[in-house]
Amino acid sequence: MTRLPRLTLLFALAAAPAVAQTSPAPPAEVGGKQPMSTLPSNTSAETARTQWSPQLPTPDVDENAPPAAFIKAAQAALAAGRLGEAQEATERAESRALTRSVKPSAAADPSHQPLVRQLSEARQLLGSGDRAGAQRKLDEALANPEATAKD
Repeated sequence: MTRLPRLTLLFALAAAPAVAQTSPAPPAEVGGKQPMSTLPSNTSAETARTQWSPQLPTPDVDENAPPAAFIKAAQAALAAGRLGEAQEATERAESRALTRSVKPSAAADPSHQPLVRQLSEARQLLGSGDRAGAQRKLDEALANPEATAKD
């Protein structure tokens, strides 16, 4: 009889490293949706160390719209105090601006487009609580001719 507890203990010790290496589960879904946040999150290297991010409100913009449409949505959300939505719209504008054709050998090189830099700075300012600075950067980005370009 003493052999069974020893085998159980041996199995538990052997399985422990595998269990310890698994990622923590995302937060429990509530009503079929992930937890939502209306505040900016994971906007800098210091705050992006979490295993998951809360879902941010989706801006009411066609997903195929040019970056300018998302920038306008970010401006409106920021003016209304909907900071999470402003972050999401800014991120989507940045993603649209990053959609580009490059040689496969240059695919890993970061973009140096002024519009991408402006949107990145706006996102960082928003995350640091500088609403006025974020609004100025969004204004600059909207004035950038790249903002109205379509794919």
